[in-house]
Amino acid sequence: MKKYLSLFRIRFIHGLQYRAAAWAGVSTQFAWGSMTILMFWAFYQNSGNRFPMTFHQLSTYIWLQQAFLSLFMSWYFDNDIFESIIRGHVAYELCRPVDIYTMWFLKNMSVRLSRAVLRCMPILIAAVFLPKPFSVSPPADLTGALMFFVSISLGFLLMVAFSMLIYITAFTTISPLGIRILAVSTLEFFTGAIIPLPFFPEGLQKIMAILPFAYMQSTPFLIYIGSIMGPDILIGVLLQMIWLLMLILTGRTLMKKALKKVVIQGG
Repeated sequence: MKKYLSLFRIRFIHGLQYRAAAWAGVSTQFAWGSMTILMFWAFYQNSGNRFPMTFHQLSTYIWLQQAFLSLFMSWYFDNDIFESIIRGHVAYELCRPVDIYTMWFLKNMSVRLSRAVLRCMPILIAAVFLPKPFSVSPPADLTGALMFFVSISLGFLLMVAFSMLIYITAFTTISPLGIRILAVSTLEFFTGAIIPLPFFPEGLQKIMAILPFAYMQSTPFLIYIGSIMGPDILIGVLLQMIWLLMLILTGRTLMKKALKKVVIQGG
């Protein structure tokens, strides 16, 4: 366990060094969040009161989405991992006294988390001082605030666990580009990254509720704004735990099978 914690710490500290990139990301995400909110504002102003959440709740949802983008960005994949598989450098990893799945899992966690640490607070602080209803609001209640932190941690782990499945597919494909494009498109749509899930038709929401994607970023953000309350919070967190366990077990099983058949060419 000590070696894995050391790896996590080294990668986390390494990620904190990119301060200029973080400030560039903050400005980009703040601008993108502002444009998204203004786009929805136009719909709200011209479509009556037929929306599943108030505009202030929607603004909060979008600012949370931008603040914690690094935790849930579907397009981020560690190219070093793909290169190590495609070029055969994974042979060096197999020689080390470590579990590859755990090592790659922690590596992805540390990179995403270090970026989020640098970017989340500036975005949230700036959003707090915006005029209502364009600002970010506090949690619905104390229970919602506490469960938000539990849920967002589980959602973060879910995203990493799903990303691990994409890395593992590189063992059986010539190029991982196709599966990466498919995975990003699926995640962007089904996680609520483009449009919050409550805005979808009820029939489609029922389908999304049985998939793991809704429990990545949508569930914690909906808990924060009060769209999910009471017993539904516990149900959502429980489903997050179940999906996390299933994805990790699936990933470990697929990794074990892939490593049994992997062939490294050359000297």
